[in-house]
Amino acid sequence: MKPFDLIALIFENLGRRKARVALTAIGVVIGTAAVVVLVSLGIGLQQNANQQLGGIGDLTQIQVYPNYGSPEGGPVFVSGGGGGGGQPPPTQKLITDESLRELAAIPGVVAVIPRDYLQGGALLSFGKLEGYGNIIGIDLKDLSELGLNANGGALALEKGTVVVGMMVPQGFYDPRGRPGQEPPPPPDLLDQQIKLTLIKYSQEGVESRRSFQLRVVGVIAETRGEPDFSIYAPLEDMVAWNQWLLGRRINRNRDGYQQAVVKVDSVEHALEVNDQITALGYQAFTPQSFVQGINSFFIVLQVVFGGVGAIALLVAAIGIANTMAMAILERTREIGLMKAVGATNRDVLSVFLGEAAGIGFIGGVGGVALGWSAGQIINVFALAYLAGQAAQTGGPPPTVAVYTPLWLPIFALAFATFIGLISGLYPALRAATLVPVTALKYE
Repeated sequence: MKPFDLIALIFENLGRRKARVALTAIGVVIGTAAVVVLVSLGIGLQQNANQQLGGIGDLTQIQVYPNYGSPEGGPVFVSGGGGGGGQPPPTQKLITDESLRELAAIPGVVAVIPRDYLQGGALLSFGKLEGYGNIIGIDLKDLSELGLNANGGALALEKGTVVVGMMVPQGFYDPRGRPGQEPPPPPDLLDQQIKLTLIKYSQEGVESRRSFQLRVVGVIAETRGEPDFSIYAPLEDMVAWNQWLLGRRINRNRDGYQQAVVKVDSVEHALEVNDQITALGYQAFTPQSFVQGINSFFIVLQVVFGGVGAIALLVAAIGIANTMAMAILERTREIGLMKAVGATNRDVLSVFLGEAAGIGFIGGVGGVALGWSAGQIINVFALAYLAGQAAQTGGPPPTVAVYTPLWLPIFALAFATFIGLISGLYPALRAATLVPVTALKYE
């Protein structure tokens, strides 16, 4: 039997039993729609989560910290600051100049940038206002190398200058303000001088202060991360401040750097490089590991959601098998006649398998259409709800709640057709093995 003749015969047979085919296909429609909607919901939630996680930092960066270990080998974290002290324990791994070269030699690493923080008290002031911020000394000439953008001014760092985050002006306040008095508006710090006052105490408790004038040369565009609340200064300035606070020169072989930022060439290499840094004995963290964990969770969620829809399809498969079994009983004489005029077992098998697959295909088409439409309706209401929640928390509004990729409808349609084909396998085998004489005598 020619393929086109076979397809024509299949659709002619399905057309003779429209009501039964429609009722059987409804089960497939429901199952396919469930697969499309639930998996689309899982994918949409994953994309929404990744969008919200976009502010946790550059995924090509790895934060490296010293490993303050115990003699027994277990890592023990200690607070920063101070200085001095005795010899490090045997398992301690500091970030020294040699460490920077060691990290830079790892394949995939494009830059290693040391950072330091103030190791004592500090006070920021601008006119009559006082403020605070996360002051970071960084060995970098231009912060744009970290993927940061300027909201105003420039991101180049020179001695005696700083670059501040968008939220730093919000931290300034009037120390002489009275209760109930309206707070002053955040100052515009760009191209202004701010005063940094360092504070330290002697062993006798005597306070000492030293002030530095710093010019704000740039403001970082909002990142929804650490840079928004940070004040970046050249590392050489930070070294000078810490040496005054500690009362001694800093020896990198003994004190090390408090942190280093390792930048890799691509997101795909971040986890691999992170593992290599950890194997060298340092403490390391990359936002990519957190993102991967979130994505793994949503992949499992998609599989669970798809499994729920697949159960509905399996129930529909029982209906297809029942419909095809009834069709064989009703068309036994027709099967005998087909064989009497020359149809082979393979021809009969192809006809009945085609009819079963056709029911699955028709139900799959309806299920894909219904699932996609339901997903769009859910998307509208879910986005409205999530936008309201984002407005209350101050976060960015989501752009998607239910997302249907192109491969999902194709997969759902193919799966529904396959389920129909498998469901009709046993009835089709029964039809193909009927003896023509017996079939013709069947009443």
